[in-house]
Amino acid sequence: MPEIAIDLNTEAPDDGAVIDKLHERAFGPGRFARTAFRLREGVAPHPDLSFVARIGSMIVGSIRLTPIHIGEHPALLLGPLTVEPAFRSRGIGLALMQASLNASTKAGHKLVILVGDEPYYGRVGFKRIAPGRVVLPGPVDPLRLLVKELAEGAFGGVAGPARGG
Repeated sequence: MPEIAIDLNTEAPDDGAVIDKLHERAFGPGRFARTAFRLREGVAPHPDLSFVARIGSMIVGSIRLTPIHIGEHPALLLGPLTVEPAFRSRGIGLALMQASLNASTKAGHKLVILVGDEPYYGRVGFKRIAPGRVVLPGPVDPLRLLVKELAEGAFGGVAGPARGG
């Protein structure tokens, strides 16, 4: 595939409507019932850690990180990560994740969790969480609950219910 010039920038307030349409196309109306959506409900994504990918003036990808707590421990929830179908398999999702995780590390955050496919997210260091260690506010396939430590040992001793904020 030919190289395309992609610009990564933090999400701007006026990007919200375009990102919502992107999520609608990618995930459909059922996205509101997903457990990860319920965890994010009513909590704004972190503006300095959420990025968009642009080709020219068109947004072709987005990643958001939302502050949460696992028990009493602060963490971030990654997602949604979305790339326009016509631009998938070109490294845009990976570039968005790397930008977001690098910004999170620089900002002093220690943990990121997500619900997703380990083979995909494992490329940037996400690992499966032992079943029952972190409890989400709805059903989730325990094989899809993943964590990445942004600081060595940060997940040690962390367990309990996850909640937004």
